[in-house]
Amino acid sequence: MEKGSPERYNFHAGLAEPAQKAHSGEPNDHLSLQMRRASLSIPANIAEGFRRRGKPDKARFMNIAEGSVEECRYFLILANDLGYGDTQKLSATLEEVSRLLGAYAAAILASDS
Repeated sequence: MEKGSPERYNFHAGLAEPAQKAHSGEPNDHLSLQMRRASLSIPANIAEGFRRRGKPDKARFMNIAEGSVEECRYFLILANDLGYGDTQKLSATLEEVSRLLGAYAAAILASDS
């Protein structure tokens, strides 16, 4: 992803916003709160990693973002199992985010700088 590319910061568009809208506002709605936290962590770590100078630092933040993707994946599985609604669309979006993030991390590791 190129510097200034909207793709870098739009990972949240498919995950954080729907998770935010799904939050019922109930005090016991911890699952949606955790999903929101994890989904917001993905672009935050990408942004922080982008500003790092060394390849190992950049890769570390991409790895942290990938961990947040896995958290989101788990929360969607749990939400589906608990019957909270259809998670198929969000799961498909998460798979695309995971694919793009994996490609971005691979490009960082393969770069000469």
